[in-house]
Amino acid sequence: MSKPDSVVVIGAGPAGLTAAYELGKAGVPATVLEASDTVGGISQTVERDGWRFDIGGHRFFTKVPEVEALWHEILPDEEFLLRPRMSRIYYRGKLFDYPLKASNALGNLGVLEAIKCVLSYVMVRIRPPKDQSNFEGWVAARFGWRLYRIFFKTYTEKVWGVPATEIQADSAAQRIKNLSLFSAVLNALLPKRNQKDIASLIEEFQYPKLGPGLMWERCRDHVEGLGGEVLMQTPVERIERSEGGAVAVRAGAQRFAADHVVSSMPIGQLVRAMDPPAPAEVLAAADDLRYRDFLTVALVVPESFSFPDNWIYIHSPGVRVGRIQNFGSWSPYLVKDGRTCLGLEYFVNEGDELWTMSDDELVALGQKELAELNLVTGDVVEQGFVVRMPKAYPVYDEHYKRNVDVIRGWLAEAVPNVHPVGRNGMHRYNNQDHSMFTAMLTAKNILGASPAHDIWSVNVEEDYHEEQQTPLKPYPSDSRTGRDAPIIPRSASQRSDERAA
Repeated sequence: MSKPDSVVVIGAGPAGLTAAYELGKAGVPATVLEASDTVGGISQTVERDGWRFDIGGHRFFTKVPEVEALWHEILPDEEFLLRPRMSRIYYRGKLFDYPLKASNALGNLGVLEAIKCVLSYVMVRIRPPKDQSNFEGWVAARFGWRLYRIFFKTYTEKVWGVPATEIQADSAAQRIKNLSLFSAVLNALLPKRNQKDIASLIEEFQYPKLGPGLMWERCRDHVEGLGGEVLMQTPVERIERSEGGAVAVRAGAQRFAADHVVSSMPIGQLVRAMDPPAPAEVLAAADDLRYRDFLTVALVVPESFSFPDNWIYIHSPGVRVGRIQNFGSWSPYLVKDGRTCLGLEYFVNEGDELWTMSDDELVALGQKELAELNLVTGDVVEQGFVVRMPKAYPVYDEHYKRNVDVIRGWLAEAVPNVHPVGRNGMHRYNNQDHSMFTAMLTAKNILGASPAHDIWSVNVEEDYHEEQQTPLKPYPSDSRTGRDAPIIPRSASQRSDERAA
């Protein structure tokens, strides 16, 4: 098979840039079209007035050795920091270790509440919840009802915007499947260094000195050094196709001929860009895919209000913030001397009340909630910035799988030279490493891999990606949703959309 003459990559996030880089190394320079003015997608690092913000927080840890090697190929070792992993849960003015440690959790709760929690745990061992197919029943069966309500219910419902009873248990099973009150007690009494046999227990991770965006800024430079182009603020409008597949991509007045198209744009938008249009059933499937959106309110405060955690999960139902990052704990190079920057994360739907607030209103809300949580006292916030990230999380309702299958089937038949990759490109809750791996395998396929790799089998392992260092498991491509991704019934997501409207 001869090398293609022209490849167009849609999107300059981790998947798109990885594909372009891998193709460039093989002597096939690609043209990357990015709609925004920043590379990295959700893995970008936003810079405002010399402050740098990591959108969502990106721990560089992977079970995929090819991705690990590529990170260090793109970015020299000296550009990485080895950072301690620390996350805690904020509840009723106290900070609880995460994952839970019995001595800390029971001590913070107080003797009376601790006794109630233990009795609650004993009761579920005697009389477990009847329905453990949903998140609430699954977690309550392993921790007891009181600990479930304290440590799991509020945050989960903030993230997904629906009751925990309407979220399937898959995400809990992936993220915390080896943890229970018993294993937490055992872990507290017999801790092991750098535990990777219980999900989420990595103690250290790599991190670029200037945030994850540094990786993608450098990757862009490599792509261009290999003869490729990365065109910013160039949103794709149309993908021209003929009987055999895609032939060109239109972006404004420019037309880019294409032997292959690698797409990390949302798969629904990919379908809607086809010219001639896709059949009505395929367009309906594209329009039926849903997303959860995300915004960060970054507040500059004196260093005295710093904390050692990468982030704190906010389980207080009285505030709307879901998680608070301390960018100074990720890297001292993200902040300035004597101050740190706290990133308050809100999980939203595009167009809802929070999303449409002005930046000034959101900064004021962030200040108010920090004060209510007593994490910052006094009028000490020096600056505030707001970053909105649409389509941060693909939503998995009971129709998403059929919709994706319809789209996949049509793409394979009508435009076999169009290759979806990455989180939104595949409508799959990939982490950065899995998004990169889909792009690496796609590049191999374009270059003539035989047999061709099934990229839909990436990130369908049962175990959460921060668990133990094991090879990627070759589950059937349609068996799972991906890492930590709950299935939310359509009725629930519709109610969430109605509340947003």
